[in-house]
Amino acid sequence: MTKRRDFLKALGLGALGATTGFSSPPKQAQETTSRSPAPRPDNAPTNWVWMTPELDVSEDEWKRRFERMRTHNVDAILPQVYSNSAAYYGSDFLPVEGEWLETILPLAKDAGLEVHGWMVSMPCTIPEIVENHKEWFVVNRNGESAVDNPAYVDYYKFTCPNRPGSQDFIERRVQEITSIDGLDGIHFDYIRFPDVIIAEALQPKYGIVQNEEQAPYDYCYCEVCRSKFEEAHGADPLDLEDPPTHTQWRLFRYESITNLVNDRLIPIARENDKAVSAATFPNWQSVRQRWHYWDLDYVHPMLYHNFYHAGGNWVRNQTRDGIERLRGQGRSTILYSGLNVGAVAPGGLKRLIQKAHEGDAAGITLFAAGSMNESLWSVFEETTSSLQS
Repeated sequence: MTKRRDFLKALGLGALGATTGFSSPPKQAQETTSRSPAPRPDNAPTNWVWMTPELDVSEDEWKRRFERMRTHNVDAILPQVYSNSAAYYGSDFLPVEGEWLETILPLAKDAGLEVHGWMVSMPCTIPEIVENHKEWFVVNRNGESAVDNPAYVDYYKFTCPNRPGSQDFIERRVQEITSIDGLDGIHFDYIRFPDVIIAEALQPKYGIVQNEEQAPYDYCYCEVCRSKFEEAHGADPLDLEDPPTHTQWRLFRYESITNLVNDRLIPIARENDKAVSAATFPNWQSVRQRWHYWDLDYVHPMLYHNFYHAGGNWVRNQTRDGIERLRGQGRSTILYSGLNVGAVAPGGLKRLIQKAHEGDAAGITLFAAGSMNESLWSVFEETTSSLQS
């Protein structure tokens, strides 16, 4: 009960902070391009792996797994330390599912691995938040809150990047995570709006066809977003003739996320001397995620080819395109190709790795550790060794 009381107390403080007034309106695109690029880190990792929490694994087993990762050319891990509903470390204000990070962090470091805490950013299904702070959540073009009618799946309860309360809530998470001793960095996931158009291969799963931006999936039209846009551009987005095609309204959503990342979250990590990375979308327009404008150290586009009815050449081209977009903004951010190993046989993994390197990826990020087996690890080690030699 102590954790719950602390959590509710923290919510009260967050709500109090939300009454102090709106943050400044999002900056326009030309202002964003003038930002200083992220400094290129020295001795950057080459290969990474995402890890979902496992609370019942022994320390000896973790030692064995980390040693295997290190000997198979993995340099850094991305353990999930916060989901949309709970922390996997000893948080002082979030519901705690288990103190997993405290177990694995020293063991991973002893094995020579960097550890970057993976945090789900915008979605939130914590009951106390959902019930008491409905105003924090995004609203679609039909006027429906993500609390009442989330897109696609129930956990798609995204908070709004322009709401002061939700901004404070995510900032507090970043502050707490980046204050953890021994952690090398923080990794942002779901740092975006809901998909206005999901990947083609996933649409049949939900019984939908999306050839255009449809109102139930188009966010955010909450009062704060609408008033901010109207103040800057003289029109309520709902009064626009065709909101999906309106350039300034599209840019406003891009900048809402970019300003949250660059102006509010990354400075916290920098103050705590932590590297910053993000899991991002190749079809970034569909989630309003213009990540090539972000001041990141590392970026991990999720090039899950099977979601897009694509193959190795698509991975190569997406890798190359992402690097070109970063360079076009003067960024020195290092790009790694994120591969979905749960969707490939060993031979397929080899081809994807090779194609990613043809696109000049700095390395590979595997999704996820739980999908790797001995055959895949063997191919990964052999292929990455040949490409690094």
